Amino acid sequence: MGSLKRDNASEMTEFILVGFSQHPQIQPAFFSGLLFFYLVMMFGNSLIVVVVRWDSQLHTPMYFFLSNLSFLGICYSTSWELYVLAQCFRDFPTISYTSCYAQMTTSLFLRMTECLLLAVMAYDRFVAISNPLHYTIIMNNQVCTQLALGTWTSAFLVAVTPVIAIPARYCGHNVVNHFTCEIQALLKLVCSDTPVSPILGLVISVFTLPLPFTFIFISYFRIVAAVLKIRSVEARLKAFSTCGSHLTVVTIFYGTAIYMYLKPQSKESQEEDKVISIFYGAVTPMLNPLIYTLRNKDVKGALRNLAKGNEKSS
Repeated sequence: MGSLKRDNASEMTEFILVGFSQHPQIQPAFFSGLLFFYLVMMFGNSLIVVVVRWDSQLHTPMYFFLSNLSFLGICYSTSWELYVLAQCFRDFPTISYTSCYAQMTTSLFLRMTECLLLAVMAYDRFVAISNPLHYTIIMNNQVCTQLALGTWTSAFLVAVTPVIAIPARYCGHNVVNHFTCEIQALLKLVCSDTPVSPILGLVISVFTLPLPFTFIFISYFRIVAAVLKIRSVEARLKAFSTCGSHLTVVTIFYGTAIYMYLKPQSKESQEEDKVISIFYGAVTPMLNPLIYTLRNKDVKGALRNLAKGNEKSS
């Protein structure tokens, strides 16, 4: 990030965030809704992390990765929602150049981590269904820890390296038509004579969407093939049910991301992009624990046991 700062110090010191400053009548409802989403997200994801840690029956690879996903949701939402809530009623708030790039890089890193983590969770389901007798041997504690660390580390390197290595020049354009320093909104301000926009866009789009999504698709294709070999209809349904929550999360996450990042960009779509980004950034992390809780008997049972344990201890 130092090279970016040196190249731009004479041109840019801060950015202006538009948000809903041009629509002040929306700001109270926006603040209330975003605060609600954040509080529900914090409660739900924190509960998942605690219950997986507390209940020994949930000390399995699937729930280990689920707790990682919940922790990731807390980190991502906190990285931008608290800032937006604090600036919500300010007209055209400003953010320093360094803070803006830190915010963008953090958001990019956490979103890439989620993409890769969902792919790892798909692999976990594939191993569990296609090779159940050796599942605990293949997905042992060491392997799970290595996969989780590899996911976080890979996403960090992919997110940070292009931003540091490729200087960006903004030629005096510093009005960001968004709530935060969202990468697409920033790339629109980059000077046309610099290669940063297509290079960054290519790196981010490949590692964030097609690569992990293709891996997930292949994993589920092989899961379906493995399930169809099972003779018992009841056993088939039970095998598919273990994938239901993950498949729902993947559909919501990638469906929103593909529409948001791969659709043609235009000035008319900028206001629509803001609304979609709220669903993508605030609603999706809030829905994840609800989806896993409502569709999972083990989690619901662990939550009931946790509640009873708290009552006894009090």
